[in-house]
Amino acid sequence: MDQKVDFSAPHSMGTTIIGVTYKDGVVLGADSRTSTGVYVANRASDKITQLTDNVYVCRSGSAADSQIVSDYVRYFLHQHTIQLGQPATVKVAANLVRLLSYNNKNFLETGLIVGGWDKYEGGQIFGVPLGGTIVQQPFAIGGSGSSYLYGFFDQAWKEGMSKEEAEDLVKKAVSLAIARDGASGGVVRTVIINSEGVTRNFYPGDQLPLWHEELEPHNSLLDILGAPEPMSM
Repeated sequence: MDQKVDFSAPHSMGTTIIGVTYKDGVVLGADSRTSTGVYVANRASDKITQLTDNVYVCRSGSAADSQIVSDYVRYFLHQHTIQLGQPATVKVAANLVRLLSYNNKNFLETGLIVGGWDKYEGGQIFGVPLGGTIVQQPFAIGGSGSSYLYGFFDQAWKEGMSKEEAEDLVKKAVSLAIARDGASGGVVRTVIINSEGVTRNFYPGDQLPLWHEELEPHNSLLDILGAPEPMSM
């Protein structure tokens, strides 16, 4: 039977992005699945993009739209740093993201979370959702996986967390979204930004906590089914 496929139909694009402040800085986190409808186009993509030495952005929605916004902002911030002779603040970077997103709101399908540290206000998180508004928050979540995380963050987030507590919260939250959201998956990447610099961490699936009815990661379907290994010829 012939099946007609409408290639002009919109594709669902899922992701999970998180930004959390703690007492000395911020922790950003994201999954790594880039999906086009039911097709996983990239299972190990990096959704946390550097804007300056001290500011990063988490990208959700259309990969192309979020990448071009990040590229433009990175270029403008580079010019800004040269002109002023000092690094741009997190607020300046976030407002540049907001300006580009708002001025092109009819053409862009992307939600972004800007996080970083500067010497004036310390660690800061700004959410720039679809449409180009800007909101400074102690934590921000975005993407399709965020639907499963609002209650979790209301219960789990607390002010004045240590770096280890904040990263553990981000890792746990992304793994929960991966377990519940079919459009989120892959590995978990985190970026820690504070006065000492930037630390990137990578957590594969076998290092993530398991949630209700989740299967443990295996190298082969034969491990799950309990079938004997095929005999070599």
